[in-house]
Amino acid sequence: MQVTSVGHAGFRIDTAAGSILCDPWVNPAYFASWFPFPDNSQLDWDALGDVDYLYVSHLHKDHFDPAHLAAHVRKDAVVLLPDYPVPDLRRELEALGFHDFVETTDSVKHRVSGPKGDLDVMIIALRAPADGPIGDSGLVVSDGETVAFNMNDARPVDLDMVAAEFGHVDVHMLQYSGAIWYPMVYDMPDRAKQAFGTQKRQRQMDRSRQYIAQVGATWVVPSAGPPCFLDDELRDLNDDHGDPANIFPDQVVFLDQLRTHGHDRGLLMIPGTTGDFTGSTLNSLTHPVPDDEAEAIFTTGKADYIEAYAQRMAPTLAAIKASWAPAEGEPLIEPLRAKFEPIMLQTDQICDGIGYPVELRLGAETVVLDFPKRVVREPIPDEKFRYGFGIPPELVRTVLRDDEPDWVNTIFLSTRFTAWRVGGYNEYLYTFFKCLTDERIAYADGWFAESRDDSASITLDGWEIQRRCPHLKADLSKFGVVEGSTLTCNLHGWQWNLTNGRCLTSKGHELRSSKA
Repeated sequence: MQVTSVGHAGFRIDTAAGSILCDPWVNPAYFASWFPFPDNSQLDWDALGDVDYLYVSHLHKDHFDPAHLAAHVRKDAVVLLPDYPVPDLRRELEALGFHDFVETTDSVKHRVSGPKGDLDVMIIALRAPADGPIGDSGLVVSDGETVAFNMNDARPVDLDMVAAEFGHVDVHMLQYSGAIWYPMVYDMPDRAKQAFGTQKRQRQMDRSRQYIAQVGATWVVPSAGPPCFLDDELRDLNDDHGDPANIFPDQVVFLDQLRTHGHDRGLLMIPGTTGDFTGSTLNSLTHPVPDDEAEAIFTTGKADYIEAYAQRMAPTLAAIKASWAPAEGEPLIEPLRAKFEPIMLQTDQICDGIGYPVELRLGAETVVLDFPKRVVREPIPDEKFRYGFGIPPELVRTVLRDDEPDWVNTIFLSTRFTAWRVGGYNEYLYTFFKCLTDERIAYADGWFAESRDDSASITLDGWEIQRRCPHLKADLSKFGVVEGSTLTCNLHGWQWNLTNGRCLTSKGHELRSSKA
């Protein structure tokens, strides 16, 4: 089996029984904030897109690149489709011309047969509203000799089925770096922002090491990040200036941490790097440039590399910015009312879970999303808010013009906004912003209504607690860490006070806990 990195979370997997292209991403994403790192635009994409199978893990735009798929990937490639409850991914791929789909069942091994032979595949589909834009997934592939697990940035709560169905995993590709806007965009003192950033940087790497230990693969390939920020306004987000609070550490940083913890079989792959595997034997690892140049991209030459990259991509960035809607125009309150109020009226779990009005400062205009009353309105004089966002009006006008169903996958991941809050993270609020269609909001509201089982218990460091995390049902016997009277679920970093079960991260989500 040959595994070739095509950048970020993208891989091409070549076997005697066929080839699979996974998550190819080239074009800038999220209002041109994110670029692949290192640059992968120079690859021979027509050759890479000449494949037997296509796998797109989910609809985040650093995994689903519609312009690239339309231009460079064979439309008769068989699509390995995750088992999602909302068919948005299939619809998007059909609109691009793909027509041959293998509809998999979540966490079930399938044998796919083609003219070149048979492959065993399994797609682990995550279906909670917080998983990607209505779903995220990971792919396991076996050609009968080598097993590869491309977990990209999925966060499965259970991986026992991988070993049960495939035995030993030979190569494991997974995310280790940040892909979110916290804490950078929040209005908080610099000292607090540094502390939260430092904590998040380490926790996301700790979570990846937990997955690595759980899967037990022979070889590990850090992937699915970090993005590169080339806009002058965002350049400080790159981890190229020795900031211990930067949440976007790169592959070399994580590989160093793996070695520190006794794991010396991590592999550095850049776009164009190919690893040739026979079972657990690595026959060769070939970079498209000399080995020292490949590592220098992440070390001594990183800042210079990003500067040259930014200069190359400046015309692309300027063209994308020119395509945004103008900042000036009619007041935004009416189109926002037309967009949001019908969605608000369809959901009780989410609006009640948000529980308070939310402020949107859109340039000179302020709009209030009053979730308890299910209305969009103007602010009341001297009104105070527990949660708010400052968003450039051109971004809001663009997503309204384009009828985007997901502000998280457009505005928020761009980091081109500011936020403030009193109290914890509100998961219900961000779920609302990614579910701006009738189908999505109905599914998300039903999911919250049905996900309340906390009957099973475990004992952890002297505390008896419910086994499943109240957030997304992760197994706390695997992801729970107790420090004093605080429980942290390392899957997403959420925390609880074990003395009273109160969630320290978000409103609601109480935990059943007591001294053992």
